Formats: sequence, structure tokens, C-alpha cells
Amino acid sequence: MKKYKTLKEFYPYYLSEHEHKTTKLFHFIGTGFSLFFLVQFFLTFNPFNILYALLSGYGFAWVSHFFVEHNKPATWTYPVFSLMSDYIMFWEILRGKHKIL
Repeated sequence: MKKYKTLKEFYPYYLSEHEHKTTKLFHFIGTGFSLFFLVQFFLTFNPFNILYALLSGYGFAWVSHFFVEHNKPATWTYPVFSLMSDYIMFWEILRGKHKIL
């Protein structure tokens, strides 16, 4: 696997690992839930919301990689770039750049 040094280099690879609309949909749902729980954490300071944010974000994403894309999540190799890319793709989906339905 190529060693990515910047997010700009990594993001095209990230998108290539998310070719199916269903995978993008699962990521969108999981990232949406993770954002919700992060907001809840900052409103309540309940640490369980951090756990819920991680479980929902990674749970939906990993299910889609194992059962839809049939590939290994990029999080395992590039955790920071992958997390940043999840949020970039989330906003791009909101703006209509990627189709999920």
C-alpha cells in the first residue's frame, strides 16, 4: 500500500475505497450520528456520548466495508486521514457531490 503523507494525496484513495452508493449511505448515516453525539457531549459533558459517537461512526462504516465493499477500512492504516475524509465526504454528500440513493 502506498504511504500517504497528506490528506490531499489520501482523499482520492479514500474515495476509491467507497465506490458503492450503499457504502457512502452507511458512512453518511454513521457520520451523522457521530456528529449528533459529539454535539450532545458538548451540551451535556456526558462521556457516554463520546462512546456513542465512536460506535455509531465506525460501526456503520465498518459494516459497509465488510458486507458491501468487501475491503479493509482505511481507518486501520490511516486513522487520522480516514476520520477527516469521513467528514469531508459527509459534507460533499450534503452538497450533492456524491449520490447515496
